Amino acid sequence: MHQSKWIILTIIIACQLIVVLDASIMVTAMPQIGRSLHMSTTSLTWVQNSYILAFGGFLLLGARAGDLLGRRRILGIGIGLFSLTSLLAGMAPTAEFLLVSRAFQGFAAALATPAALALLSATFVEAQERSRAIAMYSAVSAAGGSIGLILGGFFTDFISWRVGMFINLPIGIALLYLVLRFIQKTSTRTGRFDLWGAIVSVMGMTALVFGFVHAADQGWGKPETWISLAAGIVLLAAFVLIEARVTEPIIPLRLFASRQRSGAYLGRFLMVCGNFSLFFFIPQYLQNVLGCSSLEAGLAFLPFTGAQFGMMYLMHGLVHRFGNIKVLMTGLLFAIIGTLWMSRIVSVQAQFFPQMFILLTIMGIGAGMVFQPLTVLGLSEVDPHDSGAASGLINVAHQSGSSLGLAVLITVFNVAIRTDQPSKMQFAHGVSESILGSVIFITLALVVTFFCFVPSSQPARKQGLTDS
Repeated sequence: MHQSKWIILTIIIACQLIVVLDASIMVTAMPQIGRSLHMSTTSLTWVQNSYILAFGGFLLLGARAGDLLGRRRILGIGIGLFSLTSLLAGMAPTAEFLLVSRAFQGFAAALATPAALALLSATFVEAQERSRAIAMYSAVSAAGGSIGLILGGFFTDFISWRVGMFINLPIGIALLYLVLRFIQKTSTRTGRFDLWGAIVSVMGMTALVFGFVHAADQGWGKPETWISLAAGIVLLAAFVLIEARVTEPIIPLRLFASRQRSGAYLGRFLMVCGNFSLFFFIPQYLQNVLGCSSLEAGLAFLPFTGAQFGMMYLMHGLVHRFGNIKVLMTGLLFAIIGTLWMSRIVSVQAQFFPQMFILLTIMGIGAGMVFQPLTVLGLSEVDPHDSGAASGLINVAHQSGSSLGLAVLITVFNVAIRTDQPSKMQFAHGVSESILGSVIFITLALVVTFFCFVPSSQPARKQGLTDS
């Protein structure tokens, strides 16, 4: 691989890392954030959701902006805005200021991420180089949550949770310089922004997440819960109608004409619904039940992270020998087995080593085998004019799964504990039930994979989908 390509890949991976990392870096810091800004447990969930919802909701608009205004320009704007809003979030004097800053962080990430992925596709056109580049990109995307937990725990225990936001500023400035220095200007074209589509999609997802979070906090009997859920469904249906009618939609519905691509998007959504929520519940269990510190709770995910990065070096050979579909299904089976076993051992008497250590390793291997094939299949046979929208849709599936999966499983957790002040035994039971919910999501991802890919695996091989 040429040196200039390595530099571009480094820029893209670093950009993706700080964006994904910020979705989890606050998790181990939640108790300190709550004390310093006087936030309740329910309001703390929005520290993550305000970021994730804005990120996922505006990704398609960000992808469209890259297509129309040039991907280098949008990547630079996204990185610059992300750095500024990170500084504001770290300086937040009130809860409201923090939540607004986190939402703008998510918007900035929505500009930078699809532009970076589209640049990766345009830079690495040779099959072997692209496979290696996507493997590294996918490993960073998947492991960023684990790294965020560790960094968040370290800063919380030894300095302050605010440092997790401040570090983005020097990194962002360095990345902005590298983008302007090493990435060439990309072409622009005329067109329109589907602003209403973006706004309606964000409102719909926010209403759905609010409905589940409100149910977790106030119960299913409250009219606000059902009104919010109904509004979310109606708004998302309206979004589909808007996309079907506008001249230049942010998400061309023709992308779903391919069963393989549709399966890749849905499979990623379901996998992340189950996988991301583990990063929330397991650290809480380690701290509240087993008495670990914030840093110890973050370090506990090293087996998971290490296994994911280890798979990055094996994926090229595995995909070359067995194809994307077989590797994907094997990875999902690993993830299901490890997560199911984890749900059964979580208790007051459980110990981290050796059982949790081994299971987190198995789960990390599974996750490390899943995301690269899903990325390749999600970009398969996409028209060059739709590459930005396709890359944006991959990330939309990822972020939507993060927010909605967590909202659903928080509801499962609260139903299981049935009290505002759970004992250690009750808390452990709630975490166990939530992890079991993760198993259901990942199993559904396996079912989707089977029905969308296995019946047509032979034609897919001829098209280069299984070996790309």
